[in-house]
Amino acid sequence: MKRVLQALLLALTGLGLLHTALFTDLCLRYVKEGLRPVLIASGVLLLVLGLAAAAAREKAGGQGHDHDHDHSTAPRIAWLLFLPALSLLFFPPPALGAYTASRANDRPPQQGRRFDPLPDTSSPVPMTLTDFTARVRQDRRQDMRGRSVRMTGFVTPAGQDGGWYLTRIIFTCCAADSQSVKVRMYGTPAPPADTWVAVTGTWHPRAALAALDVHGIRRVPQPVNAFTDDLPLTPS
Repeated sequence: MKRVLQALLLALTGLGLLHTALFTDLCLRYVKEGLRPVLIASGVLLLVLGLAAAAAREKAGGQGHDHDHDHSTAPRIAWLLFLPALSLLFFPPPALGAYTASRANDRPPQQGRRFDPLPDTSSPVPMTLTDFTARVRQDRRQDMRGRSVRMTGFVTPAGQDGGWYLTRIIFTCCAADSQSVKVRMYGTPAPPADTWVAVTGTWHPRAALAALDVHGIRRVPQPVNAFTDDLPLTPS
């Protein structure tokens, strides 16, 4: 591959990283928020290297020493390196969703956890899927029994029976190490896969896994930082 094209590839990759991490929130589809500064620094470095390589070639050409005039040829497959660089700028890969969640490892609940008493209120208690799952599996006091809770996540179909899960995908570092946490929903038809919803309901204790009898459901926008298990902020 000619040096000018190598410089262009470096610059395009750097611009792609800066575009996703500095000017948009697309990077949060792939990495945790804390890694955004690393992506920005990497994008700046690649862009500087690309510009420096282009400037060095221009200087060498002006002195009559065009080092690109050789007989070495890179494999044609090397051109494919431009595809991920261009995709960062124009065709970012979609975020992980129901397809991934149905095949991802479920996040194990923290063992030996101590649970604080639930708030004494008649309103639905905002709760993460992780906290709900841990409480119904491990809380010997069974404080969840009869309590109305509110949770937010996206829809993952449960199979041929038409059931579904409220789901969150959680990044430890990035998409490569993602794990899912799912709560089975009862009492309402499944919305379309990947739809973000806020649900209210009560623990369904007859299920083998963590489950909820749904009393209310409504669509909500997908949060910007979707790959965490945050408390629901929107009222049901």
